[in-house]
Amino acid sequence: MDLPSVQWQEHVSQKWTGLDPEFQEHFTSLTEIDDVFKYALNLTTRDDLDYLHSLSASYPVQKDTQQAANCRERGNGSFKNRDYTAAALHYSQGICFAPQSSEQLSLCYANRSAALYHLQHYQECLDDIAKARKNGYPFHLVHKLTDRRTLCLKHLSGGQQGKGDPNSQALKNNKGPRRSQPPSAEHITSWICPQATVSFSLEKGRHLVAAQRIAAGEMILSDRPYSCVLIPGMQEVGGKSGEQDTGELGTEHRCCHRCLTETLSPVPCEGCSYGRYCSTGCQQDAWGEHHRWECPLGADLLVLGVMSQLALRVALKAGLKNIQMAREPIRDEHTKSEPRNESSETYPCHANQLDPSTSYYGDSYKTVFHLHHLLNRQSPALRFLSAVTVATLALKLSKAGPLSWDLSVTSTANCQSADEEGGNAGQSDELWLMGSAVLRHVLQLRCNTQAIVMLKDTGPANSPVQSSREIRVASAIFPTLSLLNHSCCPNTSLVFSTGANVDPSVSAHLCESVDEHGDAIPGVAVTVRAASDIAAGQEILHCYGPHSSRMVTQERQRLLLEQYYFLCQCKACTVTQEEAAEGREQKSGSGVSQSKSGLLCCKCKGSLNKSSVDKGAAFICSQSPCTHRTSSSEVSLRLQEIRVVLKRAGDLMERDRPDEALGLLNKVQFQAGQILAETHPLQGELADAMARACATMGDWNNAASHLERSAVSIGSQYGDDSIELGQQLFKLAQLHFNGGARGPALSVIPKVRRLLCLHRGSHCLELQELQAMEDCLRR
Repeated sequence: MDLPSVQWQEHVSQKWTGLDPEFQEHFTSLTEIDDVFKYALNLTTRDDLDYLHSLSASYPVQKDTQQAANCRERGNGSFKNRDYTAAALHYSQGICFAPQSSEQLSLCYANRSAALYHLQHYQECLDDIAKARKNGYPFHLVHKLTDRRTLCLKHLSGGQQGKGDPNSQALKNNKGPRRSQPPSAEHITSWICPQATVSFSLEKGRHLVAAQRIAAGEMILSDRPYSCVLIPGMQEVGGKSGEQDTGELGTEHRCCHRCLTETLSPVPCEGCSYGRYCSTGCQQDAWGEHHRWECPLGADLLVLGVMSQLALRVALKAGLKNIQMAREPIRDEHTKSEPRNESSETYPCHANQLDPSTSYYGDSYKTVFHLHHLLNRQSPALRFLSAVTVATLALKLSKAGPLSWDLSVTSTANCQSADEEGGNAGQSDELWLMGSAVLRHVLQLRCNTQAIVMLKDTGPANSPVQSSREIRVASAIFPTLSLLNHSCCPNTSLVFSTGANVDPSVSAHLCESVDEHGDAIPGVAVTVRAASDIAAGQEILHCYGPHSSRMVTQERQRLLLEQYYFLCQCKACTVTQEEAAEGREQKSGSGVSQSKSGLLCCKCKGSLNKSSVDKGAAFICSQSPCTHRTSSSEVSLRLQEIRVVLKRAGDLMERDRPDEALGLLNKVQFQAGQILAETHPLQGELADAMARACATMGDWNNAASHLERSAVSIGSQYGDDSIELGQQLFKLAQLHFNGGARGPALSVIPKVRRLLCLHRGSHCLELQELQAMEDCLRR
């Protein structure tokens, strides 16, 4: 969960501990979100606003000529090193910082056009040339643009379309953000297959069940997020974070802030340096939905965290009218009912009222509004952090001016009274309504947010075989996807698509919004497919993160209990518990657990198993004549040594020294073979790294041999029907193809096709490449 900055958390924590015990007790006793928000608003003072302002100062989001010049200089450095992608990203950052109609803006556009030309993005290059001239490019340098324009036109007229960004729209009505109302909700659509139905039970809440048999690979549902927010930086799934070869530039610099499409030539927001979009269509759509309010508060939102910003976007997009409608009780037809009060878990309904949490309202805001928020299950300190954060954000919004707030706040005097007195006296009902909705969504998002994950290639762009890692691109809330409950061994597979890369089979079910030219505005979508056959009556499940192939039962259950407030009793957890119970009854006299560790005994090469008796000797050889004991500290040290060598080899590969990397890996492979079985994950990583080194040097046969060993480890860890194995076998097919090994390539291609179709559908880009390889091999 993306909480506010550590400094803000500490500030609110000190505020909580400084409260009188009776105030803490009263706050803890509140069970209605309206009351929690109002109480926090009373406690929010000018000191809180000033402290937030001081923290925001470290996030430069305003237009700044000097910052633009600095970005342009960094771009020039990358350009000289012929890293044109990094150069384009730095120039784009300069464009976002540069004030409108400034010389610096024209210089950044001109320089980016040069980088785009070298990347063969000829149409985008022409667009930037036009923008540079429009913004006052120095007259004595115009001849450079003229010459570059001539070269671009020559390439385009000669039929060389280049490698342009398909999502870029050439200066299409590029007049900045329009002051429009948010687009209608009819464009936010979802689809559930006829074989699935929405059910409800007290134990599981709303959930999805197979009404008829669903075959493996069939699409079960597709959904668009109600709202999403980019995650700054580059955050790898599993908690790692870092950048590649472009310095401080992260996801927020590479992707459209509305549809998440990657682009090297973003359209900047005219009011701030943070917002950027793949086209004027996305820019205008974002302005109407949320950015006209967020624009003056960009730095504050970066301090307060992704979850706060996402909650705000949900409420802003819905608007006061939809929020008011969602709060109304659901009545039986032809029956009157009294207004209801909401509780933390369920809604006390009168005899003529329906519990809104038991119903599914499609892709509407009402579905999002009635997701459980589990207020009383969250600790008082966490509730207080959420409430004070939202109260402070609401006050900042109310002071940003009529254009930013646009919610008919009663009067300037009323806003000042809250500021001066540290309370909410005189604040409008609209402020309470919006603030309460934002707080509700913050509480909901702890259990209902969905990370949008994309596969990103790692290593040099010219590497003959690319490894990939999963990157958390954004956090989102999906109305229909939220129906799915968790399992540590799910029967579904999720694939996210962004921008123009949406699967055609998904687009057939989801309506597109259009811009003023009638062109479709790209969006984000998630597709859920059956990973295995699902029988009629079986619940449709997906994994919230802790997966049985990546994490032991105890750790999974702990994480799920901490964040989602339930003790997981899925098949993977209960089977493991039953096996553990049987193991305790059938355990041998040596006290050896029969769970597989992937570790080998250094004496006899038998498998090492965890000891359930001797905590000092954490591992014992399973071979009865041996029973050699090894401490956990020794095992950890040996594994860490292998990881260190893997990192060093990776660094050598990045510096284009594959021969040195391979020598290092060969040495550690012998050491690893003494303690690791072929199925251990580290053996898979070692073999994968050796395959990349060999492929870089053109040794295709050895590269394929190493990758086959890696596939054994991947299959053992994730399963023979996993997407992880499919990705590894796809790389193996590439290696066989590059090495001219016709027979092995044609042998592995059907296996790859089956796994990719199962998890990603028949229209994924990898399948298109696979088909091209097969066609070439069969000629």
